Amino acid sequence: MNVSRIFNFNAGPAALPLEVLEEVQAELLDFNNTGMSILEISHRSPAFEKVLEETKQDIKDLLNLSDDYGIFFMGGGGSLQFSCVPCNFLKEGMTAAYSDTGSFSDKAFEEAEKVGKAVKVFSSKDRGYDRVPRPEEVKLPENCAYLHITGNNTIEGTEYFAYPETGDVPLIADMSSEILSRPFPVEKFSLIYSGAQKNIGPAGVVLIIAKKDYVAGRDKKLPVMMNYETILNKDSLYNTPPVFAIYIVGKVAKWLKKQGGLAAMETVNRKKAALLYALLDKYPEFYKGRAEKASRSIMNVTFNLPSKELEAKFVEEGKQRGLGGLKGHRSVGGIRASIYNAMPLAGCEALAQFMEEFYQKNK
Repeated sequence: MNVSRIFNFNAGPAALPLEVLEEVQAELLDFNNTGMSILEISHRSPAFEKVLEETKQDIKDLLNLSDDYGIFFMGGGGSLQFSCVPCNFLKEGMTAAYSDTGSFSDKAFEEAEKVGKAVKVFSSKDRGYDRVPRPEEVKLPENCAYLHITGNNTIEGTEYFAYPETGDVPLIADMSSEILSRPFPVEKFSLIYSGAQKNIGPAGVVLIIAKKDYVAGRDKKLPVMMNYETILNKDSLYNTPPVFAIYIVGKVAKWLKKQGGLAAMETVNRKKAALLYALLDKYPEFYKGRAEKASRSIMNVTFNLPSKELEAKFVEEGKQRGLGGLKGHRSVGGIRASIYNAMPLAGCEALAQFMEEFYQKNK
C-alpha cells in the first residue's frame, strides 16, 4: 500500500516510529494468535498480562532501574498528575515546592495550592520562561514535602540537564516530553510521571516510575483512582487500564532497545537538535530563539521570526514541503519543531535545509 507520510513535528500527540506503526498494523486484526484485536482483548487475559510485564521490564532495562522502583500506568494525562501529586504527598503542616519553568509547571503549582501550602522556589515567568534554574538557585522551604520540576518544557523549549540537589526532600518530575530520550540519574527522583503522547506512545496513558517505599502508606481516604499505592499494588489493573496505549508504549520501548538504548538515542537526539539550533545561531535576527543556550531543549526547538506574517508563511510553506506541525503553541505563537525520539535525522535535515532556503528568500 502506498502511503504518503510527512515529517511530523507536532508536539503531542506526536510522531511514532514508522516501524512500530507497521507492527501495530500487521497485528491489529489478530493479536498474538488470539483471534482478537489488541483493542478487544481482556485486560486480565494472559495475552495482555504478557504485554504489561514485558513493557515494564523493557522500560526498567532502558533506565537501569533498581528493584527499589515500581512502574505502573494511569489514565487522565499528565494534567491529572498535577492533582495526584499533592493529594498523595502534601500533608498538613508541610509545604510543597515548585520550580516554575513553563505553562505546565505553573498549572501543576495551581493544583497544589488547592490541596495545601505550595510555594514557587524559582520562576522564569517574568523572562518569558526562557530558562530553567541552575541547581544552586533552588532553595527549599522548611518542612518541605517535595520539590516538583517539569523536566522539559514543551511550549517554551527549555530542558533540565542538571537537577537540583534536594537531600532528604523527595524530588518529583513531570517528564512527559523527554522520558526515554537520554540517560539521566533516576536515583535522584522519588516519583516521575510522563504522559505518553509526546515521546513514547499515543494519548491515553501516563507512565509512572516511583520508589516503592515512597508511595507506600498513602491515606486510605484518598480517592482510589488517585492513590498511587493502590495502582502500584494492583499492577495498573485496579480498573480497566488503557490497554491499546500501553501496548504501543511497549512497542516503542522495544524499538528503543533495538536502536541501542538511551545513550544511542541521546547521540541522535542531540545531533538532530544541533542542526536546527545552528540555524538560530547563524541568523539570530531572523530566527529568534526563545530559550537561553544553556537551557535549550533537545526535544522542542522554539523560535520566532521577524513578523507574524512571516511565521504564518513559514508554517504554510513547510506544510507544502512535507514538514507538518511547526506552528507554535497557541499561548505563545511563533514556531516550534518537536523532534522527539521518533523524528528521524532526515526530518531535521529537511527542516534545516528549508530554514536556510526560507531565510535566503525572505531576509
